[in-house]
Amino acid sequence: MSSSATTSTPKTAQLNLGDKQIDLPIITGTENEHAIDITALRNQTGYITMDPGFGNTGIDQSAVTFIDGEKGILRYRGYPIEQLAENARFSEVAYLLIYGELPTASQMEAFSASLTEHCMIHEDMRHFFDGFPAGAHPMAILSSMVCSLSTYYPELGRWDMTQEQMDTSMARVISKVRTMAAFSYKKSIGRPFVYPSSKLKYAANFLNMMFQTPSGDYQIDPDIERALDVLLILHADHEQNCSASTVRIVGSSQANLFASIAAGILALWGPLHGGANQKVIEMLRYIQDEGIKVKDYVAKVKEKNSSVRLMGFGHRIYKNYDPRAKVIKSLADKVLAKRGINDPLLDLAKQVEEAALSDDYFIERKLYPNVDFYTGIIYRAIGIPTDMFTVMFAIGRVPGWVAQWKEMRESPNTRIGRPRQIYTGHAERNYVPIAKRV
Repeated sequence: MSSSATTSTPKTAQLNLGDKQIDLPIITGTENEHAIDITALRNQTGYITMDPGFGNTGIDQSAVTFIDGEKGILRYRGYPIEQLAENARFSEVAYLLIYGELPTASQMEAFSASLTEHCMIHEDMRHFFDGFPAGAHPMAILSSMVCSLSTYYPELGRWDMTQEQMDTSMARVISKVRTMAAFSYKKSIGRPFVYPSSKLKYAANFLNMMFQTPSGDYQIDPDIERALDVLLILHADHEQNCSASTVRIVGSSQANLFASIAAGILALWGPLHGGANQKVIEMLRYIQDEGIKVKDYVAKVKEKNSSVRLMGFGHRIYKNYDPRAKVIKSLADKVLAKRGINDPLLDLAKQVEEAALSDDYFIERKLYPNVDFYTGIIYRAIGIPTDMFTVMFAIGRVPGWVAQWKEMRESPNTRIGRPRQIYTGHAERNYVPIAKRV
């Protein structure tokens, strides 16, 4: 059950600036989180707050996702991530994030039908893939293709569109992103595109588009389909992270949904965000290829001036074991066993985890495995190449971005994103003609 706010919580915080006292409202959330509302601070005092990376700054009040990093809790709309990963389908979780409640049977049927209806991309868009070089990163292709939806459905770019139009645009981007991603992969390996099937569910459809051959040899394994579904659920939303806040800030300018989602994809691309799982695989390969002992690698990480990093450990939010990582670790064992794969990187990953979690250096700093640590190993087992790892993250995250954009659009408190700064450059100086410059 959610904890309620304590009666002792003050209604305002007092800020003293010289002989001036300012009362700032205190906001209390459902889970007894507290925030000091500084909306009027600059107008009343001329001061701003300094918070690099916005680590202590709330962008808005949100009902989508709750995280308690100290306790290792992640909930979508109040539902623990462990329960959703065990029992729900990805499309069901997408509906939950967007509309706030788990769907009824009829609502789920209608939502699934909408996803199926909008799974195709316009045939003209196929030509876009021809314009990208063979080695183009799939994330660059995906962001470009998602943004181009704005040109094919301009009526859905209107800020004052109807609820029906918004429902259509949200289903459209969630459904089409998997088609675009699979086409990006087929383009990169020079093989024919495989069109989506109206007979397959979300994850199965993606697997079929990725791996089906012209002779129809690829058979979808239900366990692999379920594993992919779980991975997408675990990635579906994560509160106000870099990409989600990017979507909200871009959307605050009244940019359309497709443009906002494309911006989120680009934010996710970075190795400190969605690209982290690829970095984990690269780290494990390096340890393996160089024949480095795990204990020696971990020792290098602890050296003060070392450039060696332990990828997949630690999190900006979690100061405990990432609840998603627990689910994924168990999932990795099941997927590899199912496929009869003996991946030495999985064994190596477990050795690294064991070494780190038994070391006071990491324990004192509360550095635990995060969601990225085991995901790459599962993707490898499924057959997904390394440069597609971040794309997989993006596919899963689209419903969360959609939910964040929708909530931002409907909030009465939404203002265009406009951070402030403290200027540290030159003071005013006069222009000097080029002939007189030394």
